[in-house]
Amino acid sequence: MPIEKKIADLADEFARLRRDIHAHPETAFEEFRTADVVAEQLASYGLKVHRGLAKTGVVGTLSVGHSSRAIGLRADMDALDIDEMNSFEHVSRHPGKMHACGHDGHTAMLLCAAKYLSQTRNIDGTVHFVFQPAEENVAGGRVMVEDGLFDLFPVDDIYGMHNLPGMPVGHFGVHNGLAKASADMFEIEIHGKGAHGAHPHRSIDPIVAGAEIVAAFQQIVSRAIAPMDTGVVSVTQFHAGSAMNVIPESATIKGTCRALAPDVQDAIESRMRQIVAGVCSAHGLTFTFEYDRLYPVLINTPDETVKSARAAIAVSGKDNVQMDMPPSMGSEDFAWMLQKKPGSYIRIGNGEGQEGGCAVHNPNYDFNDDTLPWGASYWSKLVEQELEPV
Repeated sequence: MPIEKKIADLADEFARLRRDIHAHPETAFEEFRTADVVAEQLASYGLKVHRGLAKTGVVGTLSVGHSSRAIGLRADMDALDIDEMNSFEHVSRHPGKMHACGHDGHTAMLLCAAKYLSQTRNIDGTVHFVFQPAEENVAGGRVMVEDGLFDLFPVDDIYGMHNLPGMPVGHFGVHNGLAKASADMFEIEIHGKGAHGAHPHRSIDPIVAGAEIVAAFQQIVSRAIAPMDTGVVSVTQFHAGSAMNVIPESATIKGTCRALAPDVQDAIESRMRQIVAGVCSAHGLTFTFEYDRLYPVLINTPDETVKSARAAIAVSGKDNVQMDMPPSMGSEDFAWMLQKKPGSYIRIGNGEGQEGGCAVHNPNYDFNDDTLPWGASYWSKLVEQELEPV
């Protein structure tokens, strides 16, 4: 089935809107202008608009007919703290911030679907268009849920979608079950006793202990996790001292852990705590250990996976929908929504080569506008098939 003609006719309008959002990137919980744009668009389509969940979140609601059936569609809105290196006209106007993950495109695709569905009204039920802030690094999806997203906007199921550079435009990828890894963040502060570098015996050296901890962390996955399980422990920061001839009093170690199963997540955290406690005890140091389970494992539910695949196939054809997308060790806070409601998270091709193959979180990335009508068609087909009038 080709792209719906009415959506194709909207493609240029929403490409311009996408580029406007791209030129004005806003990061976590600061998406004020973006939220204004989204809310104004939704209101102009005649939708009910709610603002304020997770500070800058926006939800638009379209109800048609008398059915109690309700579906949720979610797009993220935030940008990243990256200096953009592109030179096109819609390059970021905010130094140090850019849409390097395509959330500008996600927002535009969902807005396009909202406009189309508000015009055609070929449904019986309610669709909530959820525009979420702060997906990057701080799990705005968790905050939206904690703020009462599903109390205010009850849904039977909810769906998410993310662009995938390297996958051809017009193609989709479906995850059966596991889709994204958990993402935990840790910060460890080790406290010892400082001394002159010429008299190390007078110190309780946090750097030596910290180095032991970092080295021991690298053995967790290889020696404490079953070979068939998947986990990652990455130390990304080690801060200590300010002078070349002084042993400092403290050191800070930070990083991230990933897993594809909650029991592996538990095992990693437990072993890390054992290592830190043991090393610090052996060296006579004290410590604090903060461990934040920021993003859960994202697991699609079976029935909703079938529904999302059916919609993707209806739009692009069976040959253009990969049904066995492997899970990624990246994370997604849409997982918080799937802990409360059944749903499915799929991938949409952003293109190959220079047009759309640049990896996300890269200063040269840009969302491929050719993807817009495909994503909007998928959203629209999904709603129409699930809220089909009887």
